[in-house]
Amino acid sequence: MSARDEILNRIRAGRAGPKPYPGSGPVPQRGQVGGEERKALFTRMAVQAAATVDRASSRADVPSLVKNYLSQHNLPAEARLAPDPRITELDWASQPLLNTSIGGTDGSHPVSVTGAFAGIAETGTLALTSGASSPTLLNFLPETHIAVVDAKDLTGTYEELWERLKAQYGEVMPRTLNLVTGPSRSGDIEQTILMGAHGPKRLHIILVDEP
Repeated sequence: MSARDEILNRIRAGRAGPKPYPGSGPVPQRGQVGGEERKALFTRMAVQAAATVDRASSRADVPSLVKNYLSQHNLPAEARLAPDPRITELDWASQPLLNTSIGGTDGSHPVSVTGAFAGIAETGTLALTSGASSPTLLNFLPETHIAVVDAKDLTGTYEELWERLKAQYGEVMPRTLNLVTGPSRSGDIEQTILMGAHGPKRLHIILVDEP
């Protein structure tokens, strides 16, 4: 067989398509935890990535936690809420000093409050799907992004996240899945870190323990 024939055979073999994937590869041990250990790992890794985390025993606590966070950081007392029933049906009227509105954003809103599809404990990452109730721009345009995630929606590893995504969406996947770890940042040649370079300066996560 000539060198030319050998090269052509390799090309033909490649065009035939990849061999069936035999299964998942090695999964980091760190993420293979559950229960309180999973919540603690998610919190620790999120904080390590420069996010801040509040724990809520119930979704009813979310409006007051949002107001308190904004007050503590001297931020505008206003929030653009994602049109997600898990967010909009909360008792925002219980916080009369907090102005809220519902919908997407054109970049003029300083604070957004959204839900999250899941959180990945392995790296303290949020999994944010796009859709009518979760406009993607709310995750990136406001300087402050507050994300509410249920503890029951935490996965230990990325492999678990993909399985959950397939189980919930089946063949019709969301147009976009954004994996967000901490606030936006960038560094120049002198390694000076700039927060909010191409996204929120602050990422605050409210982890809800309610079943």
